[in-house]
Amino acid sequence: MTGRVAGKAALITGAAGGLGQAMARMLAREGARVALTDVNLEGVRALAEEINADHPGAAIAFAHDVTEEAQWISVVGQAVAAMGGLSILVNNAGIGGSLVWAEQDTLENWRRVQAINLESVMLGCKHAMPHLRASGAGSIVNISSVAGLAAAPGMGAYNATKAAVWMYSKTVALEAARAGWNVRCNSVHPVFIKTPILDPFVAMAGGDEATAHEKLARGIPLKRIGEPDDVAYCVLYLASDESKFVTGAEFKIDGGMLAQ
Repeated sequence: MTGRVAGKAALITGAAGGLGQAMARMLAREGARVALTDVNLEGVRALAEEINADHPGAAIAFAHDVTEEAQWISVVGQAVAAMGGLSILVNNAGIGGSLVWAEQDTLENWRRVQAINLESVMLGCKHAMPHLRASGAGSIVNISSVAGLAAAPGMGAYNATKAAVWMYSKTVALEAARAGWNVRCNSVHPVFIKTPILDPFVAMAGGDEATAHEKLARGIPLKRIGEPDDVAYCVLYLASDESKFVTGAEFKIDGGMLAQ
């Protein structure tokens, strides 16, 4: 059987760990070639080697600061040349920022979170779009968060960026549709997932990961936090032609949290 994204070429930012790793492994397993980018070049190179051991020639790795436009231009160009095109963009790179209330927040923290979580999404959509159009069936998947749909104290910068990613994704979807381009754009909104982004919560629990995860799960109807593959499966669907009539939508991967 052919894979669900066989013949497609994907670029995934923030691929050195957490959700990015899970997405990269899944898309490669389902037949895509994957360009893995991260500021952690050693991390994405190791992941590319792992993927290529099972799927020879499927993965390539690039050092990539997603806040720098010049690096976007360079990385997209190199990825397109290496893979023969680009049909999938996953804007996954992101940080949680400092857990502080508004009056204690700093402009430095605010701007850093905005640059990595939001401005990178704009730069990715801008510079990938011509290649996605040329592919004939492009898909952009922007990783937002439930924090972009429901606010929480102490997370102002993060909430703001993830809400903006949600609305920006709809704008890009409408622009592409009205221009007659066969490029779709959707956002994915995970709740707490077992990745390093939960480290601040673990620290607040005295370094006890199990206790931290248990506390975070109390507000989730399914009474557990998510696994990276829970998000990766959604990304796989949106990257594939199975979702060819889905654009401008948001997908909550939240164990029922926002249904309450």
